[in-house]
Amino acid sequence: MNAEITISYKTIQEAEAVVKALTPDNVEVPRGLIIRTTRQETKVLTTIECIKLLTFIATIDDLMSAVSVAERSISALRQR
Repeated sequence: MNAEITISYKTIQEAEAVVKALTPDNVEVPRGLIIRTTRQETKVLTTIECIKLLTFIATIDDLMSAVSVAERSISALRQR
């Protein structure tokens, strides 16, 4: 199974902050799962490849939760 998720932001800085939040260091993923997150201008692009359905669904759920946290953090910083 494969998924390509693209999320657009207003600025390059916002997109870069989300990419950094979604790309933690030293994280091991289950065998058969590949996740790539990059930025192209103001867009965050994530590709997920997985062989197990439950892992695939959980990964997408985790990704969207992390995006939500990053966006709330950006919003809170903007209001300061």
